[in-house]
Amino acid sequence: MQNLLASTGDLLLSTNPEEEDTADQNDDADVLDDDEYEDEISVPDPLSLWNKGMFHFNDKFYFWILKPVTKTYKAVVPELARIGVSNFFTNLTTPIRLANCILQGKWQSAHAEIDRFLLNSIFGIFGFGNPAKRYPRLKPSEEDLGQTLGAYGIGEGMYIVWPFLGPSTLRDSVGLLGDSFINPLSYVEPIEAAVGIYGYRILNDTSFRLGDYESLKEAAIDPYEALRDAYIQHRKSKVEE
Repeated sequence: MQNLLASTGDLLLSTNPEEEDTADQNDDADVLDDDEYEDEISVPDPLSLWNKGMFHFNDKFYFWILKPVTKTYKAVVPELARIGVSNFFTNLTTPIRLANCILQGKWQSAHAEIDRFLLNSIFGIFGFGNPAKRYPRLKPSEEDLGQTLGAYGIGEGMYIVWPFLGPSTLRDSVGLLGDSFINPLSYVEPIEAAVGIYGYRILNDTSFRLGDYESLKEAAIDPYEALRDAYIQHRKSKVEE
């Protein structure tokens, strides 16, 4: 479910709600003829039957369970507290971004990740605060192993939709598995506690993105294809950064 929201929300919002960016859009750049557009985002989709089934499953899960629970959570928990939780998880997952910055040779970004972690851990009270936001160079790099593999020239493989996790590709799925080995949440025991913490993170993140998925669905002729294309285009842009 996290990827489902990120593929739409990250096109509109930054990962951390305290660090939203705006950018001017060039209308001419957005206008591609059909052939250029297909070349830009095309990824094989041989598992379309499975993927469409999982898309509908995730869609129902979002509207029937996640969205109502999130609306209640958002109404009860103040925004400042939710931002603090988001900051904490961003700080906690520094090892993932740091390792992938190093693997890609992005030394300045790696140095910034270390500085950000130390500053927020010490002066931000274990990362709940975000004093690093005052320094533009310390913005999180948003790197992951899927992007690292892409930077080394490994293609997406095929498109695949996972239950709860949402859209992905074969490359990004392998990357997600690899990142799990350096994700501190993976070592929480028992496993039920780890799943609960991960679920709470999704709930908290979703509270900042309510409406994004709905907007994409309303604007799309075919929501499945729209979400697929948005995800692939978003990931391509991340690899090329």
